[in-house]
Amino acid sequence: MQLSALTLAVRSRALVNDISLTMRPGECWCLIGRNGAGKSTLLRTMAGLREPERGEIRLLGRPLRQWPLLELARQRAFLAQGRNDPFSYRAIDTVLAARHPYQDTRYWDDDADVALAMSALRELDVAHLAGQDVRTLSGGERQRVAMAAVLAQDTPLLLLDEPTGALDLAHQVAVTRLIGRLCHEQGKTVALVSHDLNLSHAVATHAVLLMGDGGWRAGAVEDIMQAGLLGECLGYPIDIVRHHGRTVFIPSGEPR
Repeated sequence: MQLSALTLAVRSRALVNDISLTMRPGECWCLIGRNGAGKSTLLRTMAGLREPERGEIRLLGRPLRQWPLLELARQRAFLAQGRNDPFSYRAIDTVLAARHPYQDTRYWDDDADVALAMSALRELDVAHLAGQDVRTLSGGERQRVAMAAVLAQDTPLLLLDEPTGALDLAHQVAVTRLIGRLCHEQGKTVALVSHDLNLSHAVATHAVLLMGDGGWRAGAVEDIMQAGLLGECLGYPIDIVRHHGRTVFIPSGEPR
């Protein structure tokens, strides 16, 4: 996916000015910024759910706006930040809905769709909830079902808005490792929003800092996830500690 001179705004407030970057297979890009900096807006624009104020997004060299919806749904999957389940559906049915772009004129799910959906539920540790009404699930369980649907959609590009939100520690780590495997072993491209710098750093190859005033910084993780830049972006000083071969980010001092 290529972003070319992309500009985003809400009303009269600039969120991102003239951002240009290319996301390649096998890369994981983490979008970092304060609340309201434009992370979710950027992700939704990349998903084709809103038009940018200026600039262009291309997927496989083709302008995003020119992709028919069914074709686009075979290329990118989008995980929204919040869940809203007004109707009673089984968890397995919400995951099977992600197979619709591949069903052409078929009305019913076939055995292969069901097998793939169950595999995704097992990967996210919610296979035991397959027959349960999604409205009865906890926030973390519902989040994992939603992530299973993204997995079942089986697209080369994943756009994930806080994929570890509402998850307990064990499942945060499991989902983060899953994202890493999807990039490293399957060559998928991932762009994710996360407020957890440590989990982000563990999986990301690249980072985008949204500064909140239209400014941005983007590049390889080792260049962008630096204490000074992160502190400026997040409005709070950050210390970086090396511990047993790991990089750990911790808040320090007083807010800026």
